[in-house]
Amino acid sequence: MLLLSSCSLMSSSVIDINEQHYRIYRADGSSASLDDLLTEASQVDVTFLGESHNDPVAHYLELLLFESLADNMLALSLEMFETDIQYVLDEYLDDVITEVHLLESARAWDNYDSDYKPLIEFAKNNSLPVLAANAPRRYVNLVGREGQESLQNLGDEAKRFLPSLPYANASESYTENFLNLMQAMNAQSGQEPDDNHDNEEITPEQAEAAREQEERLQRTLAAQSLWDAGMAWSIASYLTEHSDTRVLHVNGSFHSAEGLGILDHLRRYRSQTSMLVITITADESFPEFDTESMLNQGDFVIVTDPSLPRSF
Repeated sequence: MLLLSSCSLMSSSVIDINEQHYRIYRADGSSASLDDLLTEASQVDVTFLGESHNDPVAHYLELLLFESLADNMLALSLEMFETDIQYVLDEYLDDVITEVHLLESARAWDNYDSDYKPLIEFAKNNSLPVLAANAPRRYVNLVGREGQESLQNLGDEAKRFLPSLPYANASESYTENFLNLMQAMNAQSGQEPDDNHDNEEITPEQAEAAREQEERLQRTLAAQSLWDAGMAWSIASYLTEHSDTRVLHVNGSFHSAEGLGILDHLRRYRSQTSMLVITITADESFPEFDTESMLNQGDFVIVTDPSLPRSF
C-alpha cells in the first residue's frame, strides 16, 4: 500500500492506545494479524468497519487502517454524514469553507472532534474523497412514524438523497437479529413482554395495543432498513461512477455484522461487488474470542479492551 502523509490528530493521543489494546481474529475465532487483514482488505471493492461509536480503540484502528490502505484509488465512506450535505463536505475537503462551517452545516456528530475528525483530516491532507453515505435523518424519522410508503410523497429534490424507491425490506436473518436486539434493549429498560396473560382471554383493548406495538416495530425496522439501503446505494453509486476504485466504509457494527444489513442491499444494487466485513467489538472477554457472541460476526473480528474510557 502507498502510505500517504500521516495525520497528527490521532484520536488515541490522550489514551495512548497501542497493539496491546486489541486482538484480531478471523470469523471462526482463529488468530489473525494486522497484515492478514490489510492484505484481504486491499483486494476487495468495499471494506466495512463495524464499530461501537464510543470505542476509542475502534477509532484508533479506523485511522490506522485508513492510513495503511490509502492510495489514490481509495475513498472513505461514513455513516456519520448524510447525503444531503455531500457538497458541504466536499467544500471543506477542497479548503473552500472552514471547519466551523463544516460542523454547523454538515450536522457533525457530537463526538466528531475525538473520533472522526482524524479520518476527515487525513482524507483532506491527501486529497482523498469522502462519501457522506447515510440517508438524511429527517426521512428516516418519517419512515419510523408513517412507514416506507410515506417517502413516495416527497418531491423529486428530496428523493435525490435517498436510495431508489421502494427499497427492499430487511432480510429474514437481519429481521431476526433486529427483533432480538429490540427484545434485549426492552429487557435492559425493564420493558420485557408480559407473559402472564397466556391463559387469560385477551381484551379488545389489549389486542389493539398489541397490534399498534407490532406496527411501530415494523416501522422502526423499515427506518433501520432505510439507513442500510441508503448507505448501500451511496457506495454502489460511487463505485459505478468510479471504476477500479475501492471504498472503506465506517458504520455502526449492527449495520454490517454477519454480512447483513448494508451488504444485503449492496448485493442487490451491485451484485458483482466484493466485500469484506471487519467487526470491532469491546467485550469483557478481551483478549479472548467469545465464540457465543462473536462467531461469524465478520470476516475479521477485532476484540478491544473495554476498560478504556469511552468517548461518550
